[in-house]
Amino acid sequence: MGTVVETPVKEADATVTVKKPTVVFVLGKHFVLALSSVFVVILSGGPGSGKGTQCANIVEHFGYTHLSAGDLLRAEIKSGSENGTMIQNMIKEGKIVPSEVTIKLLQKAMEESGNDKFLIDGFPRNEENRAAFEAVTKIEPEFVLFFDCSEEEMERRILNRNQGREDDNVETIRKRFKVFLESSLPVVQYYEAKGKVRKIDAAKPVAEVFDAVKAVFTPKDEKAAKGDFIYGIAEPVSSRIYRQL
Repeated sequence: MGTVVETPVKEADATVTVKKPTVVFVLGKHFVLALSSVFVVILSGGPGSGKGTQCANIVEHFGYTHLSAGDLLRAEIKSGSENGTMIQNMIKEGKIVPSEVTIKLLQKAMEESGNDKFLIDGFPRNEENRAAFEAVTKIEPEFVLFFDCSEEEMERRILNRNQGREDDNVETIRKRFKVFLESSLPVVQYYEAKGKVRKIDAAKPVAEVFDAVKAVFTPKDEKAAKGDFIYGIAEPVSSRIYRQL
């Protein structure tokens, strides 16, 4: 299975102490950067959880490079390369692009970025993606930034931004929720068991959500100097907010 187009000491709390460059997964022999010198953060959350908005804020305020698996696949198709033609043909035939193809595109983008801190979204979408990424690159994300939001709120947001479409679009939205619950949430739970998940209450207003995000990305010693509260993870990630379909 694959992707469909459409290290400092780690703390148990939700803070990050950045003592070296890092990569962040909204996750290497080919790397110019040494694998030990990149910082990867994985963005995860259901459709409509606000990953895109917060990703742009993180890039602007903290200097990360945003890598979208879907964007990379589409750009490769548009390039007209042999690899792009292969990807396009697979999609036309209804096949899933192999994990290794997406991973190579991610590696290339990291190498060419000139940066050493990365936000990866749209990958891994499932456990097979995750295992392949770690096996090929030998990289584990520093943490997973999980945008926790109820299906009801995500559905409301998507319908509001898609006003004017047919009512049956609701069924499509709910199918996307189901795919996330069944395929992507287990990836989050895998990393949670390793103490690598930083959960954000994404149901709040955009500004409040970013305040919580900043608390995760701001080095602990800097927050201590400012007298800011250091956020912890309130509760385990589960399917509690995602009703079973």
